Amino acid sequence: MAAKSGRGDATPLYELLAEQRIAKGWSQCDLVAKLHNLSGNDSVTREEISRWERGKRIPGPYWRQWLSDVLDTSSRELELAAAVARRLRRKDAPRPRWTIID
Repeated sequence: MAAKSGRGDATPLYELLAEQRIAKGWSQCDLVAKLHNLSGNDSVTREEISRWERGKRIPGPYWRQWLSDVLDTSSRELELAAAVARRLRRKDAPRPRWTIID
């Protein structure tokens, strides 16, 4: 079952990550440490977690799988939330102010 945002639609990944991390009482540094320990990969940083939670970046499939394990959330829910975040990103993308005239 997909989480719902306050807007009534599916929750974007950036909201879901922050909500689940905070619900567990973890800081961003705690989440990074858990990802490092479980994955054996120390390339993710607190700054990257912050970018994910602010919607500046969307974690790729590799990190989404590890996030699923660490946060005890289904991969399907994270995939759906990533798709919602991408859709919102496209919707909010600035439109060109000029028009090409033939």
